[in-house]
Amino acid sequence: MSKRTENPKLIELVRKHALINAVKHDGKADAKAVISRIMADVPEARNMINEVKELVSKTVTEVNAIPSETQKEMVERIAPEYLVETKRAEKKELPPLPEAVEGRVVTRLAPEPNGYIHLGNAMSFNFNYLYARRYMGKLWLRFEDTNPKKEKAEYYKSIKEDILWLGIKWDKEKSNSDDMEIFYDFAKTLLLQGKAYICSCSLKKTRENRAAGKTCEHRDNTSEQNLELWNQMLSNKFKEEEVVWRIKGDMESSNYVMRDPTLFRIVDTPHALKGSKYVVWPTYDFAVAIEDSICGITHVLRSNEFALRGELQNYIRKLLGLRGPIIIEYSRFKFEGTPTGKRLIKPLIDDGVVSGWDDIRLSTIRGVRRRGILPKAIEEFTVQVGISHAQPVFSWDLLLSVNRKILDPIAKRYFFVSNPVKLIVEDAPRLTIKLKHHPEMELGYREVETGDTFYIPRVDVPKVRSVMRLKDLYNVKIIDVSDSKVSSRFVGRDLLEGTSKVQWTTEQHVPVEVQIPDLIYIGDRLNENSLTTVEGYGENACRELEVGDHVQFERFGFCRIDQKKKDRITACFTHK
Repeated sequence: MSKRTENPKLIELVRKHALINAVKHDGKADAKAVISRIMADVPEARNMINEVKELVSKTVTEVNAIPSETQKEMVERIAPEYLVETKRAEKKELPPLPEAVEGRVVTRLAPEPNGYIHLGNAMSFNFNYLYARRYMGKLWLRFEDTNPKKEKAEYYKSIKEDILWLGIKWDKEKSNSDDMEIFYDFAKTLLLQGKAYICSCSLKKTRENRAAGKTCEHRDNTSEQNLELWNQMLSNKFKEEEVVWRIKGDMESSNYVMRDPTLFRIVDTPHALKGSKYVVWPTYDFAVAIEDSICGITHVLRSNEFALRGELQNYIRKLLGLRGPIIIEYSRFKFEGTPTGKRLIKPLIDDGVVSGWDDIRLSTIRGVRRRGILPKAIEEFTVQVGISHAQPVFSWDLLLSVNRKILDPIAKRYFFVSNPVKLIVEDAPRLTIKLKHHPEMELGYREVETGDTFYIPRVDVPKVRSVMRLKDLYNVKIIDVSDSKVSSRFVGRDLLEGTSKVQWTTEQHVPVEVQIPDLIYIGDRLNENSLTTVEGYGENACRELEVGDHVQFERFGFCRIDQKKKDRITACFTHK
């Protein structure tokens, strides 16, 4: 060790962060993470980066050899502040809702059935759900389905399934398309009041007029002219884009949305639920303005992509004498290296970059569920993040760390050997041993019968003549190593200090394939290795596992069983 890194305070700091990192990650500290913390806490350490790397590497090796329970005890002694911070994080709550009255709060989930929902949707849904429950109020599930060109029947069902999986239960349900006659009545009222008009300008001309702040020539139509044209629209006398219904806004407004926007248009595509019953459809702004009022929504919590549209929606309600909700907006939620918007995900599917909406690399609820993220983790992560007006791009590590905390005490442990090589043990005793499914929790155990043949990870094969320990079994001394097998001899069952522990399976095992996801994008570049596969053997007890089970393959990571066919298992890697 360099003299520059013999500073007792630096050694103590490195050990502290190594222990904390180990406790966070199931007993295995990551050297890179520890180095990052040292660089942040001790800026001058950047001047001796190579020496620090050497110190960290040595310390991490020592710490990772300590039993996990002992690691936790050591953290309690040398870094109690870490435990305090953890407890504070666990108790974090959402801030109070403005003007909220217990028993009268009404919030809503308002998905558009044009694709599968993703983590950003889930976090927004959780805000609305948690606040409704906090104030003993009501929660609507209301499908924003007035764009027949984009919506499909399959998405109504999938969205409801995904919301229920998230643990969210709604009190009332409807689709905006159920209220078409109500929308028509309000549209007619505004025409009669002279607050709206029917326009037959081309789309090109309309855009030019709006850009220039120039009033449309049809703005001066009489109410009678507008009603006649409106009735003709409803009677399917026009084709798409021949005429539209526009509200009289402010053609000089700095908010472009307010410049006489189109709020009804003709759509000749059959609707997913209503078929061809209706041909005139309201835009999102008109429908949501009406629905939030007639549903009695008191608080709208939504991403700020709708910020400019709030003025228009309130304007519509004002003209019609309808009550408006309190609107709380926050930044859209994005995850590093992974698109969240449906319009960004669909091209990846169409181009074959990902396999579908449930690909484990995606942020869709179908994807993260299949990967092994738990609903409670998404809820707790949402609360920890809170409502923010920043532009957050979250690291997956933040969500995965919450998931790990919830999954760790409930996931059974199993042995898994990646890239296996055969191990022959001379003088091996024939044993029947009990292996606990969890080192701390009472999750039962499995019995394993051992003979003289094992499989161990090729990467863990030690040097010739060295001694290693088959984890939870006994010690063996390596005699010879070849490409096809490792020869060894039984040398006792007593624990030997400093002996490396190796994962193993017997001749009775199950072929296991583990799919490991990574970021789809690294910066702006498509990651060609965003999905890799590891082949290996699981212990024979893995035959009892079912699709959907969450397990920890010891010294490999947490996984979710994805498929089980004959004598083969496919698992999705969740995280370390």
